[in-house]
Amino acid sequence: MRIIQFSDTFLPVMDGVGNVVLQYARNMGEQGHEVYVVCPQADTGYRGNYPFEVVDYLGVPLLTLKSYKVGTPLLDVHCQNRLNHIHADIVHVHSPFIAGHAGLSYANKVGCPIVGTFHSKYYDDFLQVTHNRAVAGMGAKFVANLYEKFTEVWTVSEASAETLRGYGYAGDIRVMSNGTDIHPVTDGDVAAVRERFGLDDAPLLLYVGQINWKKNLRCVVEACARLDRPFRLALAGQGPHEKDVAQLAEALGIGDRVFFTGHIGDTVTLNSLYRAASLFLFPSLYDTSGLVVREAAAMGTPAVVVGGSAAAEGIRDGYNGFLCLDDPADLARVADAALADPEKLATVGQTARMTIPIPWATLVEQVIRNYGRILRER
Repeated sequence: MRIIQFSDTFLPVMDGVGNVVLQYARNMGEQGHEVYVVCPQADTGYRGNYPFEVVDYLGVPLLTLKSYKVGTPLLDVHCQNRLNHIHADIVHVHSPFIAGHAGLSYANKVGCPIVGTFHSKYYDDFLQVTHNRAVAGMGAKFVANLYEKFTEVWTVSEASAETLRGYGYAGDIRVMSNGTDIHPVTDGDVAAVRERFGLDDAPLLLYVGQINWKKNLRCVVEACARLDRPFRLALAGQGPHEKDVAQLAEALGIGDRVFFTGHIGDTVTLNSLYRAASLFLFPSLYDTSGLVVREAAAMGTPAVVVGGSAAAEGIRDGYNGFLCLDDPADLARVADAALADPEKLATVGQTARMTIPIPWATLVEQVIRNYGRILRER
């Protein structure tokens, strides 16, 4: 099968969506399919021996997030010349913005079906940028209108399906969850990470993701400030609000216990950090899947998430994770109780490892079967 994935983010900026696209493309290629990823051009140098082709177009940094690139593939002659030589069987887009429109244009041109995955709460993004609910509502409707034009629409969770319906989308939705591979790390790898970040014997609390207020980071920091026990809090990622989060930690008197790792692109380092952590704190209400919760579980580290959130799907309180309210005091209560019982905490972590991660290869086999069904129905 010849497959083209369109994405607005890809290597080397591996946010949640970019990681999903990478895992789709890598596993599809390894399963014998001809796969292309269309994305903004990045100064990556050698990309590695991946079993897929990258068709990139000229990209320029975003003003507010300079690590992200944006461009217009329809105006990039080199990109269009390459696409003209690829007659895809199916197109899959992972964004309702430039990638989505470029993928739809290509699919219409060659006459192939197109799948669109809804990954994020775009209304929240529009609201954060515009501070205007009416404008954010118009943006959400714009997103829904584009998804109406796709052959089939997928979401990564039941909660994200409800979000898309709330934007006005009235068509059918298929839920296709994300996968997670378990990449074991050695005790030496973990020791190296502990030395690198100067970790002592205090329990390590970990957050991985964008350093952005929309991820409910205020709840994380304020909850940690309520803990009456030694701890270190690692915030792994990058984003526009790092200085603000650091200032909040200082104001609450825990600045010396909070540290920022920046973006971690090395899998061994990131997985070692997951394994070194006692708890993964992820009270985000923005995320539609919580891929990082699965990554932490794969390393045997249970998460504290808000009950009813998308990240909480598949988690049973006290069995393979912990549930809290969207409230710093309650997050602190749950985290403190978990840390107070190390034996139970280890058991919950191992149960999370056994019950939450789904290998990407298994997930992508389901994706390929659905592609085949779409082609047969068409």
